[in-house]
Amino acid sequence: METTSRVGAQAPAAEGGQQVPSARRTVDGYLLAPFPWYGLDEAFTGPRWLMQVGMAADGAVEHGSVGHGDEPSVRNEGTEDKEKFAVVVTVAGNPARRTADGTGLLEATSVSSAAWLAGVGLLSFTWPGQMDHTLRDDWLEQQTETAWVLADDLAGDDWSTLSLPVDGVPTPFHYRESEFGWVLAGSTQAGVHVGAYGRGMSAYGLGFAMIKDIAAYAQ
Repeated sequence: METTSRVGAQAPAAEGGQQVPSARRTVDGYLLAPFPWYGLDEAFTGPRWLMQVGMAADGAVEHGSVGHGDEPSVRNEGTEDKEKFAVVVTVAGNPARRTADGTGLLEATSVSSAAWLAGVGLLSFTWPGQMDHTLRDDWLEQQTETAWVLADDLAGDDWSTLSLPVDGVPTPFHYRESEFGWVLAGSTQAGVHVGAYGRGMSAYGLGFAMIKDIAAYAQ
């Protein structure tokens, strides 16, 4: 599958699996991106927040995520019915290319890249009930590989097609649901790929738009 590196796909975690708040709040990495960021459109009036960016081996920003709604906790046995959130992942539309120093090759990005990053993102906020730390590590590894396989087969039966507005233009997305939430992925006319995942918020009523001021997410 043509995709960005798996490194950095998941948000940084503190002891106990909780995300480090300060890792989400820094806008500097987002400002370095040579591509536009996407989030939910103005129809969404709830909280918006930064998560993190992912960089290639040469330091170039390749993808990043922004959140909307409730900031999810990893341990969700008691909150999964209450948390309502949607995270939007923007992936630079890059062809296969050499690294800045000419010693390596950076893989191309695709809609599958966005689908995989969104799938892994959802898993990072999922903690199945009755599961301890050791078992969750094994479960997460297995599910991450499953997300990779699914993202590599967007034409498969696990995905359906959903049309949602992107900058006001109806756009086809690959969409799937699981017991943990939903994942979708598509491409924009701005040349970037967009993935999204969430829980408690229906994907069917969402719309996406280019973010005019990413700093507004840094609350």
